Amino acid sequence: MRKPYLKCIVATLLLCVSAVLPTTAQTKGNGYLTRENLRDSLRQAMETLSFHPDSVDLMLRKASWNLQLEQWQYAKDEYDKVLRKEPYNVAGLFYRAYANDKLRRYKFARLDYLNLLRIVPGNFEAQLGLALVNQKDQHYTDALDGINRLVTAFPDSAVAWAARAGMEKERNQLELAEYDYTEALKRDPNNSDYLLERADIRIKLRKISDARHDLDAVVKLGTPRIALREWYNQCK
Repeated sequence: MRKPYLKCIVATLLLCVSAVLPTTAQTKGNGYLTRENLRDSLRQAMETLSFHPDSVDLMLRKASWNLQLEQWQYAKDEYDKVLRKEPYNVAGLFYRAYANDKLRRYKFARLDYLNLLRIVPGNFEAQLGLALVNQKDQHYTDALDGINRLVTAFPDSAVAWAARAGMEKERNQLELAEYDYTEALKRDPNNSDYLLERADIRIKLRKISDARHDLDAVVKLGTPRIALREWYNQCK
């Protein structure tokens, strides 16, 4: 079973990344950069950086293309250079933490998020990233404490509620997870990932009618019914 709460959290973190990502490459009609476009832009960034090797802005630009191409090690190495020059660079810390997370270097990702929170206490994305890293690294108490603080500090955030629901589901705390996904859906009612995850929980809880209602809502939002056949079959 996939983990939509992780997908949504990553999407939230990437909203921060997109604020500084280069936008010079041409896009397809759907608005997304092709990998060919990304590689071309990376080559341009590397060429420009070769003429200005001490430019932190250019380092950040190159690293951002590495992130988009999922070249986690290259991105991490570039952020290392940024942080050697500017140890308190917020973007460098945040995105290196993200790259370290992708490289499963959870100890280093945790340190970056903690250092970032010393600079910008209470930052939503850093707290979220830290809680996720602790969950992946099996620091479950720290992860739950962190996500509880996040929900308390940002009660209007659907992502925070969904993140906690996902952690609860992993611990088989299904009733709590159902409640938190319901709270997330109050804040983001058309989120098909949350609906599908709640449907899966309700199937496990044998709340078949409620689960089918969630699946029908996902279909109304545009997902083909055949794509949900596995879940509908469990509702028979």
